[in-house]
Amino acid sequence: MNPSSPSRPVHVIGGGLAGSEAAWQIANAGVPVVLHEMRPVRGTAAHQTDGLAELVCSNSFRSDDWEYNAVGLLHAEMRRLGSLIMASGDACQVPAGGALAVDREAFSAAVTARLEAHPLVAVERGEIAGLPPADWDCVIVATGPLTSPALADAVLALTGEESLSFFDAIAPIVHADSIDMGVAWRQSRYDKEGPSGDKAAYINCPMSREQYEAFVDALLAGPKAEFKDWENVPYFEACLPIEVMAERGRETLRFGPMKPVGLTNPHDPDSRPYAVVQLRQDNALGTLFNMVGFQTKLKHGAQTEIFRTIPGLGEAQFARLGGLHRNTFLNSPRLLDGQLRLRAMPRLRFAGQVTGVEGYVESAAMGLVTGRLAAAERLGRPLAAPPVETALGALVNHITGGHLEGGKFQPMNINYGLLPPMEAPRFDHEGRKLPPRDRTRAKKRAMSVRALAALDAWKAAAELEPA
Repeated sequence: MNPSSPSRPVHVIGGGLAGSEAAWQIANAGVPVVLHEMRPVRGTAAHQTDGLAELVCSNSFRSDDWEYNAVGLLHAEMRRLGSLIMASGDACQVPAGGALAVDREAFSAAVTARLEAHPLVAVERGEIAGLPPADWDCVIVATGPLTSPALADAVLALTGEESLSFFDAIAPIVHADSIDMGVAWRQSRYDKEGPSGDKAAYINCPMSREQYEAFVDALLAGPKAEFKDWENVPYFEACLPIEVMAERGRETLRFGPMKPVGLTNPHDPDSRPYAVVQLRQDNALGTLFNMVGFQTKLKHGAQTEIFRTIPGLGEAQFARLGGLHRNTFLNSPRLLDGQLRLRAMPRLRFAGQVTGVEGYVESAAMGLVTGRLAAAERLGRPLAAPPVETALGALVNHITGGHLEGGKFQPMNINYGLLPPMEAPRFDHEGRKLPPRDRTRAKKRAMSVRALAALDAWKAAAELEPA
């Protein structure tokens, strides 16, 4: 039999959101698929049932507003591509205002029932220990943060990576256009020139002594998230949360990530700041900046409140808030190609959180993309990933190389900062000047409209219509 024959099944390992979505997309393209889920033969520390697409944390898929919210845009794109996860979420939703939240048990049952009823889907229970058999020529690995040790070890051996499980030191990321540059300024310490020749690679936010003392007080008093027992995560000296540093002494931060040396504030050149918060470019587009050294276990509400007390960040919009937790993900920009295939073994594709996306919807979205790519390959119809102007394509671009070259790759939720920027409109359709808040909203909507148009063009060219 021809190894590229469409009658040969694609194997999907992992029955979570990404694996379930991948299997659905493959089967709806007319290609048989075997979906492997190790539960209940082998359980995990987080799952409670043996249902497919079990939601182990929140029951929310976050905002459903496609016009002004990037995750809502991702919802809309997935719906247009016949997403099983979105269809099941819509059918099982519970009241949540502008968000899409679901009855988690009904949702899992709906996904399970539809996959088990599909004539081209076979669900097999049992662990895939180690690399898949050599005769599985097209495989999608969608095992998520709880990848079995045997499979994780096999991938490590194949890639030469030191670890597949990481203790993430995650710092908040800010949309660049929400930083007040009338207060902040761009400069590298001592005007040191980087590899690109840029002497102003950082955005600097100055603090007076009074502001710094109040900031430290807020860090010490702020509510912190606690580790789950199964995470078993120690603190590492190289990536201590800022509140832990503050607990070691009130001056620790000022002699660490907030040291004010080598910097001159052009807004007040005669006064040296008592402390400085630095932000470093986080993506190649220059639309996102991360807060240097600000990994934290503060709860998200406290982070937003406390970090907006920093001069220059009073109106900051966060693409991602900080955290420190155990996670399992690939160094995808180095290990995966643009088709989400493992460079060291191209018969393996990866999908879901293991690729370096965060969130239920993002994980399912990567399952959708890999499912379509695998099906197209099986059918002999070469297919590129969705265009970068779409939310789907922006996520693929981020995990396969869209992050800042040379920077440490970190997981990311979908946000407008991952899409190519657009100029914010200054006037409405009647010629009236828009205030800044309305300009930001108008830009988001323009990016969303552009994304859906690009997606429709890609879908038409792909010729992989859902059944």
